[in-house]
Amino acid sequence: SGAAAVLASMLTLRDLGCTTAVTGYLVCTDNMPSGTAIALGDVITYRDGTTVEMLDTDAEGRVVMADALILAREEGVDAVVDIATLTGSAMRALGKDMAALFANNDAMAGQVQAAAAGSGELVWQFPLHRPYRSDIDSLTADMMNCAAIGKPDAIIAALFLAHFVGDVPWAHIDMCGPSQADTATGLQVPGCSGWGARVLAHIALDFETPT
Repeated sequence: SGAAAVLASMLTLRDLGCTTAVTGYLVCTDNMPSGTAIALGDVITYRDGTTVEMLDTDAEGRVVMADALILAREEGVDAVVDIATLTGSAMRALGKDMAALFANNDAMAGQVQAAAAGSGELVWQFPLHRPYRSDIDSLTADMMNCAAIGKPDAIIAALFLAHFVGDVPWAHIDMCGPSQADTATGLQVPGCSGWGARVLAHIALDFETPT
């Protein structure tokens, strides 16, 4: 759903007269088992040299998103916004009406919040609480792809992704809740809702380089 929101928003920008140069990365995967699937305890090495131990093969989204974040950082972009149906933790906290927002830059967080208000797609900012990063320390790699059950997974997943953007101004939108709807309410339609396309388009239209 996150990749679909990126694609949908990119398809609108020319018609909306967007003057910001925007690159969209679609990172897609599944976690279907096979004889060659990643297994618990495997360690993978990313193109920037980061090593990650697989503690949970169901946390596959953040594993592939890291690739796109590295590529965006290498491009020398002014800012990065990612969006994904990343954690049930975000949905349990906020329900289906809004997404969780994390950011390493206050100006970037403000732009996402303003875009959310303008688009009608609601976000609520969560803390990017750095001390929780120790919950994904690994004995065999730089970090694990998730923490043990019972930890604040939405925050920890955001901290995992934050590693790969470095100092680039960045915002992460965890849209697990509003990505699907049971009934038609407000902007939502039943089923896969298309949530996220509007807020991403608004971010691009009104983007200012954060400082």
